[in-house]
Amino acid sequence: MHELSVTQGILQVAVDAATEAGAQRITAIDLVIGDMSSIVDDSVQFYFDLLSRGTLAEGAVLRFRRETASAVCQQCNHQFTVNIPLVPCCPVCQSTQIRISGGRAFYVESIEVDDEHTNCPGNTQRE
Repeated sequence: MHELSVTQGILQVAVDAATEAGAQRITAIDLVIGDMSSIVDDSVQFYFDLLSRGTLAEGAVLRFRRETASAVCQQCNHQFTVNIPLVPCCPVCQSTQIRISGGRAFYVESIEVDDEHTNCPGNTQRE
């Protein structure tokens, strides 16, 4: 259920940036979400569709880019990709001394807006 508050934050960031830029409408929002964040894309999309009604972001497309997590075994230096649920040990030497990096990101990478002030067809900008 934490996707509701996360999606509220996404919407607020996007609307604030678009308003500051003088945009009339948000057409797309690019999100980076780490695989370790436990955020579900479909849930974010569901809440976004509800919350964005009547805002500059209504009808905007959410584009999700997943960031993978990797692990390095401190015993044998084997590097491997990890997902939730985490493996408790290295798949090569079975050591439990593994270090995980990446996969925790969650941010708005870019926002595409439509600036209808210019009367130019297809005038789309990225913020």
